[in-house]
Amino acid sequence: MTRIVVRSCPAPAFRHLCDAGIHPVLARIFASRGITDAAQLSTGLSGMIHPEQLSCIGEAAAFLADTIAAGKKITVIADYDCDGATACALALRGLRLMGARADYMVPNRFDNGYGLTPAIVDMARENHGTDVLVTVDNGIASLEGIERAVALGMEVLVTDHHLPGERLPQHCIVVNPNQPGCSFPSKHLAGVGVMFYVLMALRSELRSRHVFDERTQPRLDSLLDLVALGTFADVVRLDANNRILVAQGLRRIRSGNMQPGISALFRVSGRDYRKASPFDLGFALGPRLNAAGRLSDMSLGIECLLADDFDRALAMAGELNRINIERREIEADMRLDAREQIAHIHPEDRATICVQSADWHQGIVGILASRIKEKYFRPTMAFAVGKDGMLKGSGRSIPEFHLRDALDLVAKRHPGLIVQFGGHAMAAGLTLKPDGFATFSEAFEEVARGWLTQTQLERQIETDGSLDDDCFTLPFIDMLDAQVWGHGFPPPLFCDEFTVRNQRVLKEKHLKLQLERNGRHYNAIRFGNPERLPERVLLAYRLDANEYNGRTSVQIMVEHAEPGRAFP
Repeated sequence: MTRIVVRSCPAPAFRHLCDAGIHPVLARIFASRGITDAAQLSTGLSGMIHPEQLSCIGEAAAFLADTIAAGKKITVIADYDCDGATACALALRGLRLMGARADYMVPNRFDNGYGLTPAIVDMARENHGTDVLVTVDNGIASLEGIERAVALGMEVLVTDHHLPGERLPQHCIVVNPNQPGCSFPSKHLAGVGVMFYVLMALRSELRSRHVFDERTQPRLDSLLDLVALGTFADVVRLDANNRILVAQGLRRIRSGNMQPGISALFRVSGRDYRKASPFDLGFALGPRLNAAGRLSDMSLGIECLLADDFDRALAMAGELNRINIERREIEADMRLDAREQIAHIHPEDRATICVQSADWHQGIVGILASRIKEKYFRPTMAFAVGKDGMLKGSGRSIPEFHLRDALDLVAKRHPGLIVQFGGHAMAAGLTLKPDGFATFSEAFEEVARGWLTQTQLERQIETDGSLDDDCFTLPFIDMLDAQVWGHGFPPPLFCDEFTVRNQRVLKEKHLKLQLERNGRHYNAIRFGNPERLPERVLLAYRLDANEYNGRTSVQIMVEHAEPGRAFP
């Protein structure tokens, strides 16, 4: 069941924002998202939280400065998703700007597993002559790998944003806003954001040592395109600090000041960088980078972001695009298989969904879990069989159900069932023993039954209420598009009743509509759902500036539809 609800709008905040000169509709939208003062909407770099508020960042900066001064070899250990790739490219570009000898390694999802494992440590020592390991977007759970590195005489700096387990790494420096005792106000930094803060602190430390001054210091803002891409693609909450990072990166991209690799990714995805939006980062560039980590080796994505020559970057971006097309084809087959499994388990009678197949691709189960979760609104886990015979699972969750905490409870109730796990509230991964699927499925269901009410298992579409007729204009859409929307700060979604005057199916999967309201007519489209609508409908919708044959017009993008009230 799906319910349309209207977000509450605190009256004092709304009035205060209107008094500050903000358009009344925008004031209503902002107030419903927790904005109480216009200053909270500033996207200037001066509004960023100061690096000193991150625990251990001063120690990390001094350590890196000493490492650079001693000429020691740094190896950055990356993760194989978009956040990990951008964090790695950011770390290498930033460290090299400040005089470091730095290289990188990224584990192969299928051969090495996740994070800084003992095997990766050995490879770093043997193949790279590493003195210092710096993790990006991983490391907080790499207890054995860090112990191995220390035993081999290497030093370790962990930069991560994932939630820690019961034990923390020892004999290393950890910079993570989510580690115990860290007072950093924003707990939602992506891995690339954490590394950007470390670089800012390092630059400050080097200035204090008179390596640079204000005039000669490296321009770290030149790397904000990487920060914006990794932050948005990792679907972290866009709090005020993250909105600044994304807005600043987009500003640079739109002006053409970006890494050649990001420019190349815009080219192959058919997007105009001059009109770059958060949507482009999350749904065009991000998937093409992620495809390398899912099907092949994320080194290709990292090398694309590190390339200084556009033609070289474009060749690699083209290969990333090809891999992404292959990923989509594999995913389509997996979704058909999953649909058959789900038909037998009656998801409406369960609080969770778990699916598995020996034929599925290990790198794509996370996307599959996401698709299933979106369709059925249930916490979902999808499993494939790894090279070692273990079940490799990836999960996606719904609000009110903390996925990592749920896996932790399953592990405690069934010792030995889960080999390893980690992640966030909304996404997590785990490894099961080969025969553990049935036991896990029921244990996972039991946890969800205890935590979730039936109401929480009903999809709720939050909208910003009705929209006045005079807002259906291109200038109003431009005003909305000027903001940075995303997870935790969702783009405006309105709801109104319309009369359907005409409708036709496009390509057997979309619905093209002509709508009427208050004597005015509007073009609309509903992507991915060709089901015909009744004459009177209640719609949850967004506004879009549709360009066609050189003409731009207002178009309604239908997100949800249900029967409207009968005519009087």
